[in-house]
Amino acid sequence: MANKKLYVGNLPFEATTETVRTAFEAYGTVHDVALITDRETGRPRGFGFVEMDAQAANAAIEGLNNKDFGGRDLTVNEARDRASGGGRNSGYGRN
Repeated sequence: MANKKLYVGNLPFEATTETVRTAFEAYGTVHDVALITDRETGRPRGFGFVEMDAQAANAAIEGLNNKDFGGRDLTVNEARDRASGGGRNSGYGRN
């Protein structure tokens, strides 16, 4: 069965990979948790990604989206591929 990557937004800044993993494991096997930090300061950015089996991921979306986690209502949905271009290294302005 294929895995799905979930976007998890509005995380409290105190969230750790362990606390996020524990919350999502209630819905099935978690293959990976990645919490995003600021490149310059190393501080949490308040979002991350969780990879799970497709069926477990769907259950986690249903069970955790808009639910309280550490005092904040989570946003949980299927992650979309990043659009190319427009970023810091997109090549615009180069000769």
